[in-house]
Amino acid sequence: MKKLLLCGVAAGVIGFAAAPAMAQIDVTVGGHTKNYVGWLDQDDSPAATEENSFDMLRESELHINAEGTADNGMVYGFHLEMEVDGGDDSNTVEESYLYLASNMGRVNLGSEDGANYLLQVAAPSADSNIDGIRQYIQPVNYGIASGNAAFTNYLTGTVAAAGAAGQVPLAAMGAATDGWDYDNDITGKDEKITYLSPVWNGFQFGLSYTPEVAGDPNGDVNSASGLVGFTTRDSDNGWDQAYEGAVRYEGTFNNVGFAVGAGYTHVEVEETTVPNVLDDFQEWNVGADLDIGAFGIGAIWTENNNGLEAGDEDRTIVLGVDYTTGPFQLGASYYDRDDEQGLANGEFETTRYTGGVIYTAAPGLSFRGSISHIEHESPTAGVSDVEATSVLGGVQLNF
Repeated sequence: MKKLLLCGVAAGVIGFAAAPAMAQIDVTVGGHTKNYVGWLDQDDSPAATEENSFDMLRESELHINAEGTADNGMVYGFHLEMEVDGGDDSNTVEESYLYLASNMGRVNLGSEDGANYLLQVAAPSADSNIDGIRQYIQPVNYGIASGNAAFTNYLTGTVAAAGAAGQVPLAAMGAATDGWDYDNDITGKDEKITYLSPVWNGFQFGLSYTPEVAGDPNGDVNSASGLVGFTTRDSDNGWDQAYEGAVRYEGTFNNVGFAVGAGYTHVEVEETTVPNVLDDFQEWNVGADLDIGAFGIGAIWTENNNGLEAGDEDRTIVLGVDYTTGPFQLGASYYDRDDEQGLANGEFETTRYTGGVIYTAAPGLSFRGSISHIEHESPTAGVSDVEATSVLGGVQLNF
């Protein structure tokens, strides 16, 4: 598979004997920068605000890792990831967590994605930054895409304040603010404890517990100074604790490589003032990825209930293929998403088609080109659909 088994370290939580005082700690610095330029043609809003046809997009991160090994073989370390681009993302800490690993498993303690995402299978893509399991580059300007309030909230991922009915759509994150993707990461980088088993003959499982879910997959929301006290409970209509579980199996059969997996997340809703409206958030996924010689093919299904009692289905299907020859990788994907989002009738529909090529010029250096067309449809009469076509070229450096 195209998405590395992030927990492939034989890991665990035994033998927590302290390392010698003079044990060697290795500190490494890494990260990536993803730089794109391109052309965009999208529907203009009713107010006739117009987006740039040519523009630049970038996403860069700095990673710092400190790791040591105790006399008993236990690996211990600390990992930090920061957004380093300008604007609102400047110097934003995304992940910071301590980890302990041995031949019995791995434990992450702190601000990191949960087991449902870490073991999730990804389908092949045209350019994983654009149509992968987690989207990093998104050219469409959804702030001007629609004159309809409900449709705009859906497109931008805005969480509306509780109205007369008290309805707060718990799953409104995603959409443009979190990418048109399929990562099961509703617990985001909130403080959590995760256990990842060793890989036994290709099989691995993981479990996560999050004491309090803030609901922002983009940032380290619930990390703060150790002096601020425990977080508040009983916040009406908000999120509470979360539980995650996932399994994954990789192997080879008759010269065909494969990865299959499934995961589930359950987030409890706090005391609600609107009975029969809000519900515990539930999300699950199943996926398969096959490597047949130079060809890859994969399919993903993921669904959640939007944290609502009614109008509670959010379903995403992804199909992807790729072909690798020398330093070139050609790929294509199909993305289909239907969201009820608490609507009385109908659902929002999103469809995207993407094709592209990646050329690996040197270790860590790749050049990328893609063309993508995305369509959004609203069930509300008289609301115009939103469509956009983009052509992007990018340079990515991993270091």
